[in-house]
Amino acid sequence: MGTEELTRFNQLPAPAALRALLDCCSASTWAEQMTAGRPYASAEDAIRRSGTIVAALTVTDLARALAGHPRIGERPDLPGPAEAGDGTSRVVGWSRREQSGVDAGDTTTKRALAEANLEYEQRFGHIYLVCAAGRTGTELLALLRGRLRNEPEDEWQVVRTELQKINAVRLRRLLAGAL
Repeated sequence: MGTEELTRFNQLPAPAALRALLDCCSASTWAEQMTAGRPYASAEDAIRRSGTIVAALTVTDLARALAGHPRIGERPDLPGPAEAGDGTSRVVGWSRREQSGVDAGDTTTKRALAEANLEYEQRFGHIYLVCAAGRTGTELLALLRGRLRNEPEDEWQVVRTELQKINAVRLRRLLAGAL
């Protein structure tokens, strides 16, 4: 992990750091507290701080974080040139990379994911959030089906844990300068 990127991030003006962090997680409470926690001694220091913040987020904050994620199996398209400068391309790139294990050509799994996503949303009232990095569509579908058995309050705890994992992956990328 390059110290140049960490130093650059630590030295960003607060509004720029906040925007970069909102690309990682759309929960403003998280991004504000992460911005206020600078400077970070290392990426791992930032990730530990992130985990602590996520552990204390309210359900409302968690719902805001969910708003920044596409459904599993529905990778967003890259934005047009007009959008490319607003951080959208970074977020879309991260989401696409994280869901790269969902094979676009596997229509059976994609259809099953779409159906299970709908069932999940009807049961819990929000999208299914999972750290998809390194997982196949089949694995993500099995996890989703297993989580449908959770009680709503237990599921929010699972969402919190998955958000911590996603934020860690994205912070590593942000602080390494990798889009």
